[in-house]
Amino acid sequence: MEKLDPTEERESTEELISVNRWPLVLAVVVFLGTMFYLLQPILLPFVLGGLIAYLGDPVVDWLESHKLNRTLSVSIVFVFLTSFFVVAGLIFIPLLVTQIDVLVQKVPYFYQWLTNVLMPWFQERLSLPPELLPKLDLSSQLADNWQTLGKFVAETTKRVTGSGISLLLGIANLALVPVVAFYLMRDWDILIDKGLRMMPVAWQKQVSTMVSEGDEVVGSFLRGQFIVMCALGLIYGVGLWILGLELALLLGVIAGLASMVPYLGFLIGIISSLIAAYVQFQEFGVLIWVVLIFGFGQIIESMVLTPILVGDRIGLHPVAVIFALMAGGQLAGFVGVVVALPVAAVITVFVRHGIAHYRSSDLYAGGAE
Repeated sequence: MEKLDPTEERESTEELISVNRWPLVLAVVVFLGTMFYLLQPILLPFVLGGLIAYLGDPVVDWLESHKLNRTLSVSIVFVFLTSFFVVAGLIFIPLLVTQIDVLVQKVPYFYQWLTNVLMPWFQERLSLPPELLPKLDLSSQLADNWQTLGKFVAETTKRVTGSGISLLLGIANLALVPVVAFYLMRDWDILIDKGLRMMPVAWQKQVSTMVSEGDEVVGSFLRGQFIVMCALGLIYGVGLWILGLELALLLGVIAGLASMVPYLGFLIGIISSLIAAYVQFQEFGVLIWVVLIFGFGQIIESMVLTPILVGDRIGLHPVAVIFALMAGGQLAGFVGVVVALPVAAVITVFVRHGIAHYRSSDLYAGGAE
């Protein structure tokens, strides 16, 4: 029996062990995905807490590098973030509630404009016979829906206030977010290090490289995109407010949030603002100013904000972003939407390394038979 060279024997053994690891890795991935899907109703406070901890960890690391201990650094960042969210909530929530109340009062006027102005305009311009136009008899439907909505709100309020357990669970979930954020922020580096050490030794270096690259991609995208969304919401909201639009804040917030998906915030914001502006002012001249406001915001985003804060480091096509958000929402509801883009960015990094490995293999070069 011919004996193998010790080097060849060691390489053969390592290759066999590497091959045998894949079923275990696949089983772990399937198990984690299944558990995430089954437990997603209770994961929201942990996901939000983890997101806050992830965004705050670089600041904690910076403070720690300036001779502050980890716990004190986390406490400083935690107090700052808490104060920011509390102040923002106290300022913006009452304003948003007022804007929503204005919107509710404007619904009949929107309906009248739609039936008395927009549809006749389409009919005249396109020379359509009346029977081809959609029948918009929304008055009875609106009344029925408002009654249904009132019954739903009343029933929900009754259930929440009548069930002490449900109320306590809701409060507990809300209170868990800062608790989870604090402890994850404090132990973030330790948890990442322990997670890497659980990987097979032969994979640790490569996995560490991919995790570092994924962290750079996700971190730059999340932090940059958050600032871009806030900046766009501020630009649109302030611009519409200067114009005198009653729903300026609400439309700015909606456009800013929707800007997470490329071009969606611009489209939703400008269309809804054009309709709201015309219904309020009944003048076509004001629509030019709405277009200029959103055009200015789009120029600032494409030439300043996105190149500096986000760039193209996430490597996701706009269609892929939309698909990731829709897939996350379909699989795990709001929790899935929250984690969709970070997960998609990490998968992109791993796929990129996988493609590079494939192109350097004999299978791609045609050397394997």
